[in-house]
Amino acid sequence: MLYAIQNSATEWAYSSGKSYSDPFNDVQLDLLITRPDGSEQVVPAFWAGEQTWRVRYSSTQTGVHHYRTVCSDASNASLHEQTGTLEVTPYEGNNPLLKHGPVQVARNGRTFEHVDGTPFFWLGDTWWMGFCKRLKWPEDFQELTADRVAKGFSLIQIVAGLYPDMEPFDERGANEAGFPWDREFTQINPAYFDLVDLRLAHLVRSGLVPCIVGCWGFFIDFAGEEVIKKHWRYLIARYGAYPVVWCTAGEALMPYYLSEETKEFQKWRTETRLVSPADVTWLPPEKRAAWSDIMRTVRATDPYKHPVTIHPNGFAHLTPDDPALVDINMLHPAHLGGYLTLVDTVNIVESAVAEGPHIPVLVAEVSYEGEMEMNRHETQRFLFWSSILTGAGGHTYGANGIWQVNTPEKAFGPSPHGASYGYIPWNEAYRLPGSGHLGNAKRLLERYAWRDFEPHPEWVEPHHTPENRMLPYAAGIPGKVRVLYLPAQAIRYVNRGEVVVTGLEADLQYRGFYFDTKTGKEYEAVPLKGDAQRNCALPKAPIIWDWVFIMEADDDKSG
Repeated sequence: MLYAIQNSATEWAYSSGKSYSDPFNDVQLDLLITRPDGSEQVVPAFWAGEQTWRVRYSSTQTGVHHYRTVCSDASNASLHEQTGTLEVTPYEGNNPLLKHGPVQVARNGRTFEHVDGTPFFWLGDTWWMGFCKRLKWPEDFQELTADRVAKGFSLIQIVAGLYPDMEPFDERGANEAGFPWDREFTQINPAYFDLVDLRLAHLVRSGLVPCIVGCWGFFIDFAGEEVIKKHWRYLIARYGAYPVVWCTAGEALMPYYLSEETKEFQKWRTETRLVSPADVTWLPPEKRAAWSDIMRTVRATDPYKHPVTIHPNGFAHLTPDDPALVDINMLHPAHLGGYLTLVDTVNIVESAVAEGPHIPVLVAEVSYEGEMEMNRHETQRFLFWSSILTGAGGHTYGANGIWQVNTPEKAFGPSPHGASYGYIPWNEAYRLPGSGHLGNAKRLLERYAWRDFEPHPEWVEPHHTPENRMLPYAAGIPGKVRVLYLPAQAIRYVNRGEVVVTGLEADLQYRGFYFDTKTGKEYEAVPLKGDAQRNCALPKAPIIWDWVFIMEADDDKSG
């Protein structure tokens, strides 16, 4: 009998007594596992090199599990119809991913939770190229991980080796064992993923959810749909036992940077500015169908039913031809225009919340902090607060220098279009202040039932509109808590007494205070109660910059 811990990956191997010239392509091995409640799972095994296949498995259920192997070559007695039992015992530690189980879409359909119902706040960071050798293992990877854990991040978006901003087999995409595939895309490289294993397991041990992006979208043109499906089966077999989120592809519909289609694609992005699902008029039907088919394969292959999404240009739910394939509506507004992108981001979030399916909405690629020397910490605060208070179920941050892994010795260098996005090294980029400011914001919101928050722009006047997104935002729970975000451009109205909190409940007094998300400092609270029209003026801000104002119902002073 094998033994395992609840929600923790356990692993065992099978060695073939029969030799294959091309084992990766010639043999498919699965395990049929019967769980204690009688339900069955088909768990794929992965080729580990030579004539060896390995299985990784985890279970949310304790008790005895029974399994048998199913090999595509039924004549191979060493791989086919092998049986055994696995006893899973409770996890007794404090790692939230193992204590509460994997992450899923919450029952409210708008946020996230662990399988036991414990809320999960998606605050992601963007490490697109984090598995490459430029982010050295273990010292660099563990240093960056420790910083993100300390700041309160909960998830890392990372690409499984088939990276953006380079052509296939660019040396900058290699890790210490080379590339994920051979140059003809005929066979996978297990040694590459052995090194990925170390990094990914460290994220999980640190309490960070890996959001694994299978590849950048243009790889479907280089490798073909069937290769991408094989790639995904391999990822699911190796990493499905971990508490992961699957992102099928990055910028899935984007052609390769230097292809003939690129000009038309960029023209579409520029003209529509991706502000509403109704504006998306150019979507290549063949690619939409192909990614839909791949997403169906991911869903059918994954025995754990982890959330599945896709990183889009615009709206995730419009990227495949069947929106029901998408569990999380990732958004990718245009993000290279400085302050202009702030407006576009609010527009796309508001559209997705109002017009999209009832699934969590979140911006998956922001204007990275430090990119183009125009996206600083104040823009990161705006992107977070405007998104969350407009109805987003989470948020992903990014820093220039980290996503492409610039090193102190050498920057990543130019993208295929010929220009570079900057040279700040990753170990300076992680100290950019915006990441800490967002960690403070998350900790503030976790003091409240943030998962029950709903947008209430009408709670403050004036408030943001499509014509002016730089005015105040408001959300919360009626009669319990109100959260207001006041962009710096609106503070002059606040300090002139021209910003009013409206619709206050009769006989209910609030305790209101300013919170500085830059420092985490909470300023002295003041009592707030509505006048005869159920309104009250917002107190003056301590300093002229952007602020968060919290109003907590003061039950002791109400009635």
